[in-house]
Amino acid sequence: MSSEAERSGPLPVVPFLKLPPGAEPYLEGHACGECEAVFLGARTVCSRCGARDRMETRRLADVGTLHTYSIVHRSFPGIEVPYVSAVVDLEGGGCVKGNLIGVEPDPEKIALGMRVQVVYGDALGRKDRDGNAYTSYFFEPRAAADGSAR
Repeated sequence: MSSEAERSGPLPVVPFLKLPPGAEPYLEGHACGECEAVFLGARTVCSRCGARDRMETRRLADVGTLHTYSIVHRSFPGIEVPYVSAVVDLEGGGCVKGNLIGVEPDPEKIALGMRVQVVYGDALGRKDRDGNAYTSYFFEPRAAADGSAR
């Protein structure tokens, strides 16, 4: 195992997942100071309005709305199927792809527009060739006031 992983624990699976020491994980986006469009990944030019050097880092919300999803039945060896691959529009901006957990992979159990919560945890037990563990993010249905997730 690398000395960095021994010192700081699991590594983030993607650069926009931030794991500050002693604090809760979060997703980081970049917002345009001109048009307020929010993107994942560092950039110097806004893809929406073309403004240059107006991008600022922003902590993204941990709640959002399910925009679309796909139930995956075939994947790489070692990946358990079926699972739900989802795209979520986060409150305040940002559109993120990840796995929807805590719900059966059945279209009757999943509703477009349902509220979801970003949760963080072990990246399904996977490690790299150096033995480093990883932390990932997932989406879970968020119960409404009436107890439903829809």
